[in-house]
Amino acid sequence: MVDNLSKSQRSYCMSRVKGKDTSLETVVRSALHRQGYRFRKHVSSLPGKPDIVFPTRKVAVFIDGDFWHGWRFSQWRDKLSPWWRTKIEATRVRDQRNHRRLRFLGWTVIRIWQHEVEKAFDKVINRITAVVDKE
Repeated sequence: MVDNLSKSQRSYCMSRVKGKDTSLETVVRSALHRQGYRFRKHVSSLPGKPDIVFPTRKVAVFIDGDFWHGWRFSQWRDKLSPWWRTKIEATRVRDQRNHRRLRFLGWTVIRIWQHEVEKAFDKVINRITAVVDKE
């Protein structure tokens, strides 16, 4: 896939991509807050800086974009340029490493995908609350 933007245009576009407080995160946090759940955001002392953290319950929630974190990556990886393939593969490796580190530290890790939030929002919220309430 050939990039149709110049290097400076691509750099500008990429600089506009949010890394935290995305619309997905905001909508999930708002729903949890409305139900009375209290949590921390982006706790930098934890591996991977989880998007939502319930410290007393030791539950960490990551809300991942389908493209950036490679949902079903093996099905579309060959359509990407080598640069993007390498970037997304590195993100997937980092995600797995952070997941293992958190589990080793005794945390329960929940990974929510973009398409889950968009298509089954109530199910996502119920999944999070069930784990938090159980712990």
